[in-house]
Amino acid sequence: MSLSDLLENPRVWRGSSQVSARTGLASGFPKLDRCLPGGGWPLEALTEILIGQYGIGELRLLMPGLAELSTEKIPGKYGDYSEHAEPGCIAWIDPPFQPYAPALQQSGIDLSRMLIVRPKDNSELLWSAEQALSSGTCAAVLLWPDKLDDQGSRRLQLAAEKGHSWAVAFRPLSARQQPSAASLRLELQPTGKGTRVHILKSRGGRPTVLDSLL
Repeated sequence: MSLSDLLENPRVWRGSSQVSARTGLASGFPKLDRCLPGGGWPLEALTEILIGQYGIGELRLLMPGLAELSTEKIPGKYGDYSEHAEPGCIAWIDPPFQPYAPALQQSGIDLSRMLIVRPKDNSELLWSAEQALSSGTCAAVLLWPDKLDDQGSRRLQLAAEKGHSWAVAFRPLSARQQPSAASLRLELQPTGKGTRVHILKSRGGRPTVLDSLL
């Protein structure tokens, strides 16, 4: 049998024709996207956002990407989209506040895809995040752990890869010196002109400071 005959066989899967070459999720901030190797948030990976206080723009930074994920259908095993495919859920694991639905909806997020989990302690939080990430039904999982060691970050990274999901962990500034398996680590600092975004670690990229991004 010739190669051309083999390729015409319907039982042969030709990956290049079905799997997207997309490697990054556009953040909605071109200045940031230009600094990220995949042209946006790393998919199937763990992103860490280090902050000293809540409400300095950390959620606004994520809104465009989350809005896209909440309406984008999840592909099947081989990258195909069936007529019954639905967008994945956006899971919020132990947020320190009650997400404000009108603001999320105004940002373009489909509220029907929202899932809020309230674990009883940090170990249950990490277990819940790992299960949500690896399930294949969550497009993104946001979590606010009290602590996250190197082993825990590796488990989240592997779970994100397994479930084709995007993990985002919000951590305090004190975590900056701690090792992490995250593909991307950002530090947010408020300034007089807005919020500065410092890319501490970017797999395939390099550290960068973006002033007044938000």
